[in-house]
Amino acid sequence: MKIGFVGLGHMGAPMALNLLKAGHALNVFDLNTQAVQSLVDAGAKAATSPKAAATDVEFVVTMLPAAAHVKSVLTGDDGILAGIAKNVTVIDSSTIDPASVKSFADLAKQNGNTFVDAPVSGGTGGAAAGTLTFMVGGSAAVFEHVKPVLSAMGKNIVHCGDTSTGQVAKICNNLVLGITMAGVSEAMALGEALGIDPKVLGGIINTSTGRCWSSDTYNPFPGVIETAPSTRGYSGGFGTDLMLKDLGLATDAAKSARQPVYLGALAQQLYQTMSTKGAGKLDFSAVIKLYRKDGDS
Repeated sequence: MKIGFVGLGHMGAPMALNLLKAGHALNVFDLNTQAVQSLVDAGAKAATSPKAAATDVEFVVTMLPAAAHVKSVLTGDDGILAGIAKNVTVIDSSTIDPASVKSFADLAKQNGNTFVDAPVSGGTGGAAAGTLTFMVGGSAAVFEHVKPVLSAMGKNIVHCGDTSTGQVAKICNNLVLGITMAGVSEAMALGEALGIDPKVLGGIINTSTGRCWSSDTYNPFPGVIETAPSTRGYSGGFGTDLMLKDLGLATDAAKSARQPVYLGALAQQLYQTMSTKGAGKLDFSAVIKLYRKDGDS
C-alpha cells in the first residue's frame, strides 16, 4: 500500500521504518530533515509538506506531540486535508484529548475522509520491535480497514469502541503508569533510606504483590533493571514532560466528566515539580529523584 506518514520523532521514525519493512511505499514528512533523510535512506520518499505526504496515498498516519500539532498538520494551507483524496483514512497515533479527536473526526468527515484515533503503548522499544499495542477508536468496519496497516507496526491491535475511545484507553493507561511509577519510586527510596539493598528490594517487589511494569521492567532505581533508563542516567525512554502532558490530559478529561482523580492529580504535581526543576527531558522514572536524599543520584 501507499501510505503517507507525518511525524518522525522517537516513536514515529521506527514505526515508519516497520511499515517500509512490511513492504509498504511511504511518503514521509517531518520538520527534522535528518529524520526524513534516515527514512529516505531506508526506502521512503521525502515529502515537502503534510499536503504532499497525503497526496496519492491510501492511508495517512500521523504521530505528533500534541493536539495543536495535529490540528496544524490537518488543517494548514499545506495540511493533510488540503492534499488528501476522498475516502482516504487518516490514522492518528498521537496522544491527545478525546474532545479534540471528535473535532478532528468531524473536520475529516466534512472533507470526505475518516479520522481514526489509534494511540500506542509500548515505548520506543516496542516501536522499534514492531510490538506496540494500538488502542483504536472508530466503527467496527473502520477498525478492520486500518488493522492491516497497524499490524505492520504493532502486535496487539485493540478495538476500543467508537471514535475517541482509543484516546480514552490511552490516557487511562498512562494515568495508571504515572501513579505506579511514583509509587515504586516512593517505595524504593524508602527502602534505601531504611538500609535494604535496592536490588534485593526490587527482586522482592517483582515476585510479590507490589509487582508492576514500573518495577519489574522500568524500575526507577539505578541498577535494579539493567535495561531500564534509570541505569543509563534516565536518558531515552518516555520523557517526564510527556508524562506530565498525558496526566494533564487525564485530569482535564476527568474535570469534563466530573470524575475525581485524586492520585492522578498528585502524580501530576510530582512530574510538574520535576519539569520545573529542569528535568523534563529525562525519562519519567527520574521522578525518584524527588524522594532520594541525594536528588541527583
